[in-house]
Amino acid sequence: MAEIMVAEAHQAWCKEMEAFEETKAGIKGLVDSGVSKVPRIFVHPDQDKLPKAPSDSLQVPVIDLEGIDVRRAEIVGLIRGACETWGCFQLINHGMEGGIIDATLEAIRKLHEQPNEAKAGLFSDDSSQQVRFYTTNGLVDESRPGPWRDAMACAFLDDKLDSEKIPAVCRKEMEDYVKSIIKIRDNLSELLSEALGLSRDYLGSLECMKSEYMTWLYYPPCPEPHLTFGAGQHSDPTFLTIILQDTIGGLQFLHQDHWVDAVPIPGALIAHVGDLMQVISNDKFKSVEHRVLARADETRVSAACFLYPSAQNIQKPFGPIKELISDTNPCIYKEVFPLEYATFYQTKPLDGSSALSHYKLELNGNQENAQPA
Repeated sequence: MAEIMVAEAHQAWCKEMEAFEETKAGIKGLVDSGVSKVPRIFVHPDQDKLPKAPSDSLQVPVIDLEGIDVRRAEIVGLIRGACETWGCFQLINHGMEGGIIDATLEAIRKLHEQPNEAKAGLFSDDSSQQVRFYTTNGLVDESRPGPWRDAMACAFLDDKLDSEKIPAVCRKEMEDYVKSIIKIRDNLSELLSEALGLSRDYLGSLECMKSEYMTWLYYPPCPEPHLTFGAGQHSDPTFLTIILQDTIGGLQFLHQDHWVDAVPIPGALIAHVGDLMQVISNDKFKSVEHRVLARADETRVSAACFLYPSAQNIQKPFGPIKELISDTNPCIYKEVFPLEYATFYQTKPLDGSSALSHYKLELNGNQENAQPA
């Protein structure tokens, strides 16, 4: 009898999620309808009991790129320390013009605040679509409830996307932002290579950060923010993620068993290590768990750039870099195929566990499956 009740409850949950998806109106549609309760399909279980960091005791590292030509060794050291101990850092004086930043944030609002009929045609749960609106992504069930946010994603494979596919309301702003991000990505690729003790062009030669999945995110006010998250606790299945956020706040990173606010700095970008970077660095750089809090009274917007391999290399296996492997530092991971990993990652419950554990080798002296990149 208990099993039947559980099955019926699950079926009802799935039907409710299906009905929500069929509206193609997203979370903003719920808010516009005047919803006063968070539907159960967005209610997150109590993921953790971790405290927020005491005020000013922990702060996400801030790295200033000004004067990089004369401060390069210092900056490389700061990035190394941040990636090893935090897995993230805020970046200032990175080269993106303030006008592009302001225009991007405004375009995200305009994009998501269009009438629903202007967006409905692009709503899709098919992640292979180059441009799409969505709320939920991947497997969604009671262990992976929906987030309190909407998203539009554009896939720039090898830095390219047919501009006509981007909604006209934000086309120019998206193009300008991506051009700027590509320059910053290439700069970070060199700095990260050096931070790993490798040649400046090493990561670039792997083409592991050649394609951008640009996602413009919209977090509407929530009537019961204590019951849900803008994004639940997770790491990213990327090599690197670059985030532009507005001044509202809500993004938090997990550090030393505390949730630490990524306090907004006007004009700053946030870079954080993804799971695939942790694999190829053989745990030298740490992928970081993070989340976004729901808010009761303000709309938050952000742009997240998820960096993946080139179209040619997306199906290539990536393992720990051979130059980082030694007798005293053996391979920790077997080779990982980025597409396979992304698929596996989408099925993992949002319970704070790492999908990377599935790809770890048993370090018992038997390294026959270890194949460095």
